[in-house]
Amino acid sequence: MVDSRKDSIAHDHRCAKQANRTYMTNKTYNEDELIQLSALEHYSYCPRQCALIHIEQTFDENLYTLRGRAVHENVDLDSSHLKEGIRYERALPIWSERLRLVGKADMVEFHGKVPYPVEYKSGKHRAGHHENLQVCAQAMCLEEMLGVKVEKGAIFWHASRERKEVVFTEDMRNKVQEVAAAVHRMITERFIPPPVNDKRCRDCSLKESCLPDAVHNKTRHQHLAKKLFSVE
Repeated sequence: MVDSRKDSIAHDHRCAKQANRTYMTNKTYNEDELIQLSALEHYSYCPRQCALIHIEQTFDENLYTLRGRAVHENVDLDSSHLKEGIRYERALPIWSERLRLVGKADMVEFHGKVPYPVEYKSGKHRAGHHENLQVCAQAMCLEEMLGVKVEKGAIFWHASRERKEVVFTEDMRNKVQEVAAAVHRMITERFIPPPVNDKRCRDCSLKESCLPDAVHNKTRHQHLAKKLFSVE
């Protein structure tokens, strides 16, 4: 009976995965109509970083991105297996027509027919909502694809080997929709926000391309010069 149930679950998810691939292959979109799921976390952290990556196609490596790449080399391998009644799908392609999002989930655990997305991060556990937004967006994609409610997911930090469960609240879901709309608008208008030049810039891999000090100071100097020579 147990083996029969395992076979049934495995068959369901093989079919779902194949249907997913077929849909994404046959569906035709204009490139500008879809944004990568990762853009939501980038925008939430820093809109300028998001614009440089997704509009200017700028991506520089640093220690943190190299660590992240090493971690994702494993989870990005397309594979699936069944263990103790839970189906584990790695690098699962996901999308949302409503939000016009597309991407891959690092890991989706299927507890019966209910998916549970798990986002992998290379660093240590840190406070913040940016990662929560990305895994919530994955859940919203899975809900649309599979027609089931996804109430929870998790984030796994590789360096500290910690896993935190994330409950997808209504506020979080609304934030996903708000950020997705903002990213679409920014990309459509090809708008590059000005640099913030704050503590976020210190470890950013795009610091050399963004030049937050130079651009920020130039803007400040122009403002001061304009104020200096303005007639009251």
